Amino acid sequence: MKKLMTMLALFLSFCMVCAPVAQAETMKSLRGSEAVKGDAPSENYRWEKDRKPLQRQFVQQPPIIPHTTKGYLITKEFNKCLDCHSWDRTADSGATKVSITHFKTRGGTELTNISPRRYFCQQCHVPQTDAKPLVGNTFKPATGMVK
Repeated sequence: MKKLMTMLALFLSFCMVCAPVAQAETMKSLRGSEAVKGDAPSENYRWEKDRKPLQRQFVQQPPIIPHTTKGYLITKEFNKCLDCHSWDRTADSGATKVSITHFKTRGGTELTNISPRRYFCQQCHVPQTDAKPLVGNTFKPATGMVK
């Protein structure tokens, strides 16, 4: 009997995981609106216009991108960010150079090109938007980071 109950419990948990969620249609976001369906772009914010880089709030914070990246292509063969931020293009573009840390492997070996683990910029860097906070925030910048 115990084995049968265990098998029944496993079967039911499997069904719950695999069954489509009927409530997804009425799920609400933290902002109170209906949850975004699929890959539809959000219209809850607007991209910020180009400006100077924002001040960092804590040590090791990746810089926030001070311009839109809408339509930027980043594949394993091409990275639009490097059109301006690669070391040989910053003199013409006026953009910030890619950090020297992006040319090192996990083990610290220096490379002649950007490390594959640092190549997809938006894994760490995000564009600034005017999005409203989802929840209250009492974060204070790290000591020494405030000017």
